[in-house]
Amino acid sequence: MLLPMTAEIYRRLDREYPEEIGFIEARSPYEHLIAVIMSAQTTDRQVNQVTPKLFERFPSPADLASAPISEVERIIHSVGFYRVKARNIIGAASVIHHTFHDKVPEEMEELLSIPGVGRKSANVIRGHCFTKPAVIVDTHFARVVRRLGLVQASHPDVIEREIAGMLDGGLQYRFSMTVNMHGRKICHAKKPQCSVCLLEDICRKSGLPEAFQLGNGV
Repeated sequence: MLLPMTAEIYRRLDREYPEEIGFIEARSPYEHLIAVIMSAQTTDRQVNQVTPKLFERFPSPADLASAPISEVERIIHSVGFYRVKARNIIGAASVIHHTFHDKVPEEMEELLSIPGVGRKSANVIRGHCFTKPAVIVDTHFARVVRRLGLVQASHPDVIEREIAGMLDGGLQYRFSMTVNMHGRKICHAKKPQCSVCLLEDICRKSGLPEAFQLGNGV
């Protein structure tokens, strides 16, 4: 069910931000999944700098599954936590190759069986690669929806569940990406640009109008 507050936020952000929003550069679900695993606790820019060399050297899940871990570590060294990430992406490629026959799965339970993949990463793949319902709760998204007053929870799984209950499945991925973009561009962690925010008049941080108070649409 699309509630009034959520509907208004969706409408404004959908109109403001580009139709296509992407932070990871990848050519296939396999490349996207491996890049998303590496993006934990680092920037997408850093990941995008190392993936061309990684996928040139190991273009398929089978190639990466059998890769020497020392070589993978050298290639991805700059993304941070490279030892853990090297183990995870080699393990992920092995599962994709041996269990899923070189195809990245679409279902949440199967994605969660892959090393290095949590719910956030799984939702990225489900939404971006397979157009499945997906609420992607990263730090940007969580910050914005809490400031807007859509949720009060802090745990990502709870935020995901509550936001999913406010949106039809077909709108969830687009909502996730526009909220994320808004958090990156305007609703910064330390110095949000409230004076130029297109949601300022309906943001709980600034005080909601009566029509959007809890119990009347949030």
